[in-house]
Amino acid sequence: MAYEQKNFDGLLGIEGFSDTLLKNHFTLYGGYVANTNKAADLLAGMAKDGRAGTPEYAEVKRRFGWEYNGMRLHEYYFGNMRKGGAAMGPALAKALAAEFGSAENWEKDFRATGAMRGIGWVVLYYDGAAKRLFNCWVNEHDAGHLSGATPVLVMDVFEHAYMIDYGLKKADYIAAFMKNIDWKEAEARFSRA
Repeated sequence: MAYEQKNFDGLLGIEGFSDTLLKNHFTLYGGYVANTNKAADLLAGMAKDGRAGTPEYAEVKRRFGWEYNGMRLHEYYFGNMRKGGAAMGPALAKALAAEFGSAENWEKDFRATGAMRGIGWVVLYYDGAAKRLFNCWVNEHDAGHLSGATPVLVMDVFEHAYMIDYGLKKADYIAAFMKNIDWKEAEARFSRA
């Protein structure tokens, strides 16, 4: 069964993000969906043809994680935004305060993580085994994830997420993102973990 590109057109018109930026970003996300499907098909075909032990198979297998995570991280990212945002729920606010001292301290750390030099993602992860929350930098799509932890909130900090609207002013982009967080979605992810 092929993966399908989700429609995030409901974000068009969101404050702080031009439609041009969003449409370009949706197209980029669509490429990850298409390439995830292509890689899965190639792998299945190579395995069927007895080519699983080849260097070509190994390279496509490695590439699959990049494409798949690029697809999923964009779905988390677009999925945890909404026009005007939504208020943080009490369960997540309490958990953030327990881990970071306050929701405000969490936000300072999240913003600081996003402002670091480099490309990647900022992910608020919940480690259900230890009942802990962490703000993490994910370098690229396929490196830096916390194994077994659940993404609660995801922010894209690759240049394509902000350069059209903000140039090099990443902090301004982060501020716009923070205003549009769908905390109901983040709370739902947290409660399912």
